[in-house]
Amino acid sequence: MNGKTDQRVRLTLAQLEVFAAIARGGSVRSAAGEVARSQSAASSALAELETALGVQLFDRVGRKLMLNENGRALLPRAAGLVEQALEAESLFKEAHAAPLRLAASYTVGEYLLPDLIVQWKRLNPRGQVRLDISNTKDVFDAVASFAVDVGFIEGQRTHPDLLVRRWRTDELVVVASPAHPLAAERVTLARLAQASWILREPGSGTRDAADRWLIENLPQLDVGLELGSNEAVKRAVASGLGLGCLSHHAVLDAVANGWLVELKTPLPPMRRTLAVVVHRAKQLGSASRAFVQHCLQSVR
Repeated sequence: MNGKTDQRVRLTLAQLEVFAAIARGGSVRSAAGEVARSQSAASSALAELETALGVQLFDRVGRKLMLNENGRALLPRAAGLVEQALEAESLFKEAHAAPLRLAASYTVGEYLLPDLIVQWKRLNPRGQVRLDISNTKDVFDAVASFAVDVGFIEGQRTHPDLLVRRWRTDELVVVASPAHPLAAERVTLARLAQASWILREPGSGTRDAADRWLIENLPQLDVGLELGSNEAVKRAVASGLGLGCLSHHAVLDAVANGWLVELKTPLPPMRRTLAVVVHRAKQLGSASRAFVQHCLQSVR
């Protein structure tokens, strides 16, 4: 014996890939489908990883695998190493370049990111982009669980595991059908309080901001409909069922085309911050870092 500590690497990328997939899906079966392995091979990879580390990474709750303290400590490093390995492979496999995984809340994902992604593709024709659009809470969850690399949100949410970086500002506006009585009348706070409102669903950044804005300034708020997308709200408002409260970006085309009108109200301006979200413990790959920088530079 030479007295030196054994420094051989006992972990494999395949083991880490399976581990990260199980952490996302909560079962060996879901992970096996995601990483294109048999269920027995995925189960063996997890067992080998836990043996190599000398600890269990999950608590077994029925058929569900729940990350324990050891698993939570490993997950950021595992996700980062797998992403870097995929980037390395993409250097030599143009047709199989690792996709840039993004999640965005509805306003950002539907009205701001598409143009930025098109510009990005022109600069990086080999780059692949996968964009998931959901409400702000779901975007936070996706970044926190390493299901995506970068998130884009509206609102003021925080999370102990995430870094939230200011990106750009947005403004909420009140819209109505051109046939709505308030489209042709003087708008007062009393009339707004008497109106029926069509708003986004609870949990969305737009709804959080709308509640703060309207509830603080109106004696009452009659919410007649709660809908799960900006487009659904716009269509319902255009039908004359009530007033809407959405991002200026979301209604720009509808107002320009005449099927919605933006009301001038005595409400104070409602501006909010749109932000970029990444995991505090995960090292972003070069493509993710470059795309974030591309987005930040778009507002300079």
